[in-house]
Amino acid sequence: MSTQNQGEKTYDRNDTTLKFVNRPDDLDPLPPEEGDKCLRAEMSCGHAVTPESLTGWCRSLLDQGQYKFKCPALKDGTLHKCDAVWSYQEVRRLAVLTPEEMQYFEENIAHLAVTEYCEFKTCPGCKTYVEREDLTNLSVMCTVCMADKQKVFEFCWQCLKKWKGPAPRSDRCDNNGCVNHDLELLKNCKMTALPQVDGVNECPSIRACPTCGQRAEHDKTGCKNIICPRCQVEFCFVCLKLTSECLKTSSYFIPCSGGVAPRQTSIPVWRRN
Repeated sequence: MSTQNQGEKTYDRNDTTLKFVNRPDDLDPLPPEEGDKCLRAEMSCGHAVTPESLTGWCRSLLDQGQYKFKCPALKDGTLHKCDAVWSYQEVRRLAVLTPEEMQYFEENIAHLAVTEYCEFKTCPGCKTYVEREDLTNLSVMCTVCMADKQKVFEFCWQCLKKWKGPAPRSDRCDNNGCVNHDLELLKNCKMTALPQVDGVNECPSIRACPTCGQRAEHDKTGCKNIICPRCQVEFCFVCLKLTSECLKTSSYFIPCSGGVAPRQTSIPVWRRN
């Protein structure tokens, strides 16, 4: 399928399972250098890639907490991203992943998939992983401790100490120092600017995703919308509406009709379907 010369991955010209194309790499914004003979293959969405560019792009998504691989190239003749979803099997084959890269990809995909659908933390009593089913209640019962000690053991999901005070509660337990650090960051974060969005000179630098509550920051490049690394829902960093709602009265690079949403004072709870 492929060869690797001096560390650079290339396609095997004799591989009949791939469709080779004679056009620039759609994932690389720079034009090919003169004399460049690197083979390019076509993804299922129709965009051209090389093993190196595909590996680099998909690895950057993993590093951002995203395990669904979407094509970043623009649709022909438009300013809209392709956003086609590539399967891991397709990425593995066309990125010509090495055994080490496959291990890195598969471990991270598994970890990110688990954290998307479940919340796990280590019980302070028995050190086993516990899942929190009720995301509105910080008081969590450990079934392992209960089986071992023959009595109920509850701990605080926020401070990870033995539960103290009445339950259920969604804000804190009665232990000293039980504070939601993410909420404090949201309330007290610095202001920032989005240089490429007209009129957005002061915006809170940290946001909680309006869908799942995941903390997120904007890299200050491109449009005002970001994709949550946890739930993969795209939202406007400025007004905190889902992108589809924001775009009804605005566009990617101009101010939102409702202005800049203030610093958040609560964290949304993810209502998983």
